[in-house]
Amino acid sequence: MTGSTLGACAAAFAAGNPPVAQTILVLGDSLSAEYGLKRGTGWVALLENRLKTEKLNAMVVNASISGDTTSGGRSRLGALLSQHRPSHVIIELGGNDALRGLPLSMTEDNLGQMTQAAQAAGARVLLVGMQVPPNYGRDYADRFAAMFAAVAKAHKAALVPFMLAGVGDGSDPTHMFQADRIHPKAEAHPIMLANVWPALRKLLK
Repeated sequence: MTGSTLGACAAAFAAGNPPVAQTILVLGDSLSAEYGLKRGTGWVALLENRLKTEKLNAMVVNASISGDTTSGGRSRLGALLSQHRPSHVIIELGGNDALRGLPLSMTEDNLGQMTQAAQAAGARVLLVGMQVPPNYGRDYADRFAAMFAAVAKAHKAALVPFMLAGVGDGSDPTHMFQADRIHPKAEAHPIMLANVWPALRKLLK
C-alpha cells in the first residue's frame, strides 16, 4: 500500500467513512455514456445512487465512450485495469460492432479476451448482452444474441441476457427512445438498471 493510499484511507476514517472496498468499472458505449441525456440520469449514475441506498461499500468508474466497439474497449481495458484496479468489471459493448457489420467471430473474441483480462486482474466480470433489430435477419440476430451467453459460459462470467429488455422490445419504438430510435430516453434508464442490478448484486459483497 502506498503512502497516498494510506493517506486516503486515513482521511476516509477521519471523515467517518470506511475506505472503498469495491470498485466497479463500467466499460461501455453510448448506452452507458449518457448519450443525449442530462448528466446524472443514465443507468450508471442511477447505479451509483442504488449502491448508496443499499449501503454497499463500492464506487463506480464509468469508462464508457459513445460509439465504442469491442475492439476499442479491448484496446483501452489494460490501462483501465492498471489505473483503477477494479473488483468488478461490467462489459457493455457489442452493439456498435453489429451496426458496423463487423464479423461476429471478432466481436466474440474481443469479448472473451476482455473477460479473461479482467479476471486475470482479479475482477469479477458481468457481461451485458444486446440484441439487434429483426431487419438484420433472423439467423444473424439469433447468433448475435447467443454470442454473449456463449462467452459468459466459456469464461464463467455473470450475464445480463438483454440490457434493453422491456425497452427495446416494445411495439412503440418512439415511447422509450430518442429521435434516432437507437438511444433510450432517460425514462428507460431505470428499466436498464433494473435489468443489470440483480446479476450485479450477486457479485457484490
